[in-house]
Amino acid sequence: MDAVVKNLKSLAAHSQNPTREEAEEAVRVLLRWAGDDPTREGLLDTPKRVVDAYRELFAGYKADPAEALGRTFEEVGGYDDMVLVRDIPFFSHCEHHMVPIIGKAHVAYKPDGRVLGLSKIARIVEVFGRRLQTQETMTAQIADAIETNLKPKGVAIIIEAEHLCMAMRGVQKQGSTTLTTSFTGIYKTDPAEQARFMMTLRGLR
Repeated sequence: MDAVVKNLKSLAAHSQNPTREEAEEAVRVLLRWAGDDPTREGLLDTPKRVVDAYRELFAGYKADPAEALGRTFEEVGGYDDMVLVRDIPFFSHCEHHMVPIIGKAHVAYKPDGRVLGLSKIARIVEVFGRRLQTQETMTAQIADAIETNLKPKGVAIIIEAEHLCMAMRGVQKQGSTTLTTSFTGIYKTDPAEQARFMMTLRGLR
């Protein structure tokens, strides 16, 4: 019984967020692992800066996608055609190596009586971008969030990005771009609608 209680306490301790002091100490450990001296002048404030940066870079974990999308609007004057927001820049981090993913998202949906505020589309990209990610997962998450909260006739998403885990390490191929797509509703079932989305996006370049 004592062993069970001890294990439960250990699990509870690991489920709690580390303190700021613990996070800063972890950065010092990594600096030593890299071969540098965290006590030298140039690195004294680095742990504090890294923790502050992580709070900003990974703010998506504390954001609610439904709240980020906000309210929807019915007063659209009868508009029922495609809404496309293209070239939404984002920064994310690869969950395998924790190095940056830099790219842009193109998001479209076909309304079914309601529309989103245009800034909300960029905001939902930001919510999922500011997490440890794979590009495939992020693409699907954005589509699912819009689909769930707006219930449009369909959602179409293309994300194109450079992964610095490929540019800085491993194969070290700079400038290569990864493209992922997600289609729901009519953009998945109707080839003509999907083709129109792709042609509209290409035609705007």
